[in-house]
Amino acid sequence: MKIIGTGSALPKKVVTNDMLTEFFDTSDEWIRTRTGIETRRIMTDESLLDLAITASRNAIEAAGLKAEDLDYIICSNVNNNYVYPSLSCMVQGAIGATCPCFDVRIACAGFVYAMDIAESFLTTGRAGKILVLAAEEPTRFCHWKQRETSVLFGDGAAAAVVEAGNEYMGARMTTISNTEVLYQRNRLEPTPFEVEGVYVDHPMVMLGREVFRMAVSNCSAEINHLLKSKGYQVSDVKYFILHQANMRIIKGIQQYLEGTDEQFPTTVQKYGNTSSASIPILLDELVRDNKIARGDLIVMSGFGSGFTTGSLLMKY
Repeated sequence: MKIIGTGSALPKKVVTNDMLTEFFDTSDEWIRTRTGIETRRIMTDESLLDLAITASRNAIEAAGLKAEDLDYIICSNVNNNYVYPSLSCMVQGAIGATCPCFDVRIACAGFVYAMDIAESFLTTGRAGKILVLAAEEPTRFCHWKQRETSVLFGDGAAAAVVEAGNEYMGARMTTISNTEVLYQRNRLEPTPFEVEGVYVDHPMVMLGREVFRMAVSNCSAEINHLLKSKGYQVSDVKYFILHQANMRIIKGIQQYLEGTDEQFPTTVQKYGNTSSASIPILLDELVRDNKIARGDLIVMSGFGSGFTTGSLLMKY
């Protein structure tokens, strides 16, 4: 695999911590000290499809391609206005691509999993150029009377175009089935045979302490295992591009790995937790700010509901 173009898109509405005091008994200090988040972007008159289309077009343009050059689109998306068709199908038509496409629903680790799937397609010759997209609106998962979850999230989309190359160096994916620490349930359409109370709506449930513990321990162990298996040390990595869940988790992983602040760039303070879109948003920002150069060793690592983790080692 080789990354040949990146792109991202964010809602125009900037929501500060102080603005959230209109809805919750909270404060800028309470949010900032617990999460590191100062602002987030939340959709108003945009749709998630709008953001996904813009991010995809930006990545394709950066790659010097046209949409019809794509052989596959893989999209990480948990939730949008449609149950079906998939978001990737709608993006495919909107940008003028003609290739097959599908979505993966792995939440915050979804982009890393999608990249690993893309690598398999490239290795087997099933595709030559693939758009890997992540588009998420986690602000719609929350109950907006519960500050513990609602203050954490922002919306966004980002993408990378990849082709065959020698930059992919390895990946490690793990799942430990623990659905109770982080989940959301949607009510399905009732049938005459439904047992009352079985299918119920339930906004996001997040057991913060357990999520923190699993994220730091699982992700750190996974990254260590991946680096050692390929003969690298933490100091060899230019950037650890982590899922931007909150600053405490990022700092916990950094301390566990004994990395430097420079190796762990962040956007969570500006955009909040954008679920699986957070890793490619950060990657695109590093690329467009000329902070990353060809040949730099990077680790992309995400963690989320399931409980699922995924880490990818490659050269940019």
